[in-house]
Amino acid sequence: MEGFAAAFAGLQDPRSGNAKRHLLLEILLIALCAVLSGGESCADMALFGQVKQAFLRQFLSLPHGVPSHDTFSRVFRRLDPEQFRACFATFMQRFARSCQGVVAVDGKTLRRSFDTAAKGSPLHMVSAWACEQRLVLGQLAVDGKSNEITAVPELLRLLSLKGVTVTADALNCQRAIAAQVIGQGGEYVLALKGNQGTLHDDVRTFLDDPATSLASATHTDGGHGRIEQRRASVSEDVDWLQARHAWPGLKAIGQITAQREVGGKITLQTRTYLLSTALSPERLNEIVRAHWDIENGLHWVLDVVMNEDQARNRKDHGPENLALLRRFALNLARLEPSKGSLRGKLKRAGWNDTFLARLLAQSLADQVR
Repeated sequence: MEGFAAAFAGLQDPRSGNAKRHLLLEILLIALCAVLSGGESCADMALFGQVKQAFLRQFLSLPHGVPSHDTFSRVFRRLDPEQFRACFATFMQRFARSCQGVVAVDGKTLRRSFDTAAKGSPLHMVSAWACEQRLVLGQLAVDGKSNEITAVPELLRLLSLKGVTVTADALNCQRAIAAQVIGQGGEYVLALKGNQGTLHDDVRTFLDDPATSLASATHTDGGHGRIEQRRASVSEDVDWLQARHAWPGLKAIGQITAQREVGGKITLQTRTYLLSTALSPERLNEIVRAHWDIENGLHWVLDVVMNEDQARNRKDHGPENLALLRRFALNLARLEPSKGSLRGKLKRAGWNDTFLARLLAQSLADQVR
């Protein structure tokens, strides 16, 4: 509890008066334990607390017993998401400082979080994902009156980017984002598409010209009836491009042509990138492949293993705070060094109190050091 209290020291209790019968930190820790054990809803949190009361009383006081599902719901609806997010960032800070390699930035919509009665749109979350460490470094909800383009710079400001390469899809291929990454000491590999108009046209025309000298490398892999060949090409000849477009920090441009064969059908796709450092074609291929780990390692896991797409929390700050709680649990499970799938770890946590305690202690204890 000392480590947990240190991680959430900046979080203010949104309740007042008699509503504070249950301690805020104990409510949050029970909720985290429930999610680590495969729980999905506030009703699951209350049920977990009742079933695991003997385990919880080893380190919680529970002066008024286990909170009801309504109490869990009210707390997460009223918690200040900015403060909750700051606590998460504080917890992840020591891991972020040692983060190297690729940090992928991408958004995900919580499909069932729409509020029809209030005419509210589904919540859209933007996450920063450390591809090598497979950890969520930060997340931010996209304001209903805004979009990812304005949210990503705010998310990046929460991170240490020194020594990392930030990747993003074409939506976030923006001058301001490129300049911010460079300003924070990082590098970037940004997908370039038609939303950049003449810049995209100029780069594609140059790279597709047979007379252009390119450093190239080809990689082939396959599995599950699929064969894919990816040819990566890089050019450092960008002075002419900078004279026309003055893109922040641009040092090279790259292109990956992917040929995929599935069931005898062949498809061809070409993707173009802006680079802040002159990468080898082999390294460009690695970085682009690493970027897609945010889909498989984060978004897919949240939807398939933690059932996030079916979560029906819709009121107030509930969807955003519970989404962050799921990412907190995912990080704790990933930091546990034993082999096995994430789904298996969640099951072990639900079945084995010792393993659940180890998931909590391995990282929370470090917060007081």
